[in-house]
Amino acid sequence: MGWVEAVVLGVVQGLTEFLPISSSAHLRVVGEAFGWDDPGAAFTAITQIGTEAAVLLYFRHDIWRIITAWFASLGGGRKGDPDARMGWLIIVGSLPIGILGLLFEEDIETTFRDLRVVATTLIVFALILYAADRVGAKQRQLDQLTVPHGIGYGFAQALALIPGVSRSGGTITAGLFLGYSRAAAARYSFLLAIPAVLASGFYQTYDELSGDDGAGVGVSWGPTILATVLAFGVGLSVIAWLLRYLDRGSFTPFVVYRIALGVLVLVLVFAGVLDPEPVASSVP
Repeated sequence: MGWVEAVVLGVVQGLTEFLPISSSAHLRVVGEAFGWDDPGAAFTAITQIGTEAAVLLYFRHDIWRIITAWFASLGGGRKGDPDARMGWLIIVGSLPIGILGLLFEEDIETTFRDLRVVATTLIVFALILYAADRVGAKQRQLDQLTVPHGIGYGFAQALALIPGVSRSGGTITAGLFLGYSRAAAARYSFLLAIPAVLASGFYQTYDELSGDDGAGVGVSWGPTILATVLAFGVGLSVIAWLLRYLDRGSFTPFVVYRIALGVLVLVLVFAGVLDPEPVASSVP
């Protein structure tokens, strides 16, 4: 990976991570469109550390409150505290993606990155998001979050292991079907992603650094770090914009965009313009 690729993909990661349009799909499509090697699941996971750092900064007060309440609950204090309950629900909701991510690690890095799979999931889950945005009651707030709902959010997040689904899109869709407001569904989506994304990013970092030759040649570290920093800066702006937008706007523009992108990718693949099979970079 070169520096220009790192700049482009870092900005793409920051722009798309929190919107319900799938950052992993965009990294895969943009790389193929420019004729670059597939940046790979490791690059995606590591650059997501940057976007999650943006979540940590933006929600730092909420996160600190949840953490302190959760630790207090371990000692038997603050029973019934909504922040303590939120901490437990985030832990429970993170289990599905962690377990399934380990079970299907090979498929995530190969089969699921086929552009035909990516395009299909972009379209199918766009239609599901549209239905959820239309039928959801949009009345519940996060203080009404229950354990079954938290588990439902968790399995929805796990679907994002397939590029094209979208981590935020999957969890927001689940939240809308469960009757949560658009802003509440998005807010919990961001908080729920923290353990899973950071764990995945640091796991991939460790895996690359402790490879068979000990050199970590799977990713180009200089460009990857640059992309991660850019993803942080851009992602921070996107979080602030999206939460303001959801106070008054719907998800319809994102639905239309997903369908248009999915159809375009399928047309280009079947026209022979894009190679659907992922080709991993071998350049250190």
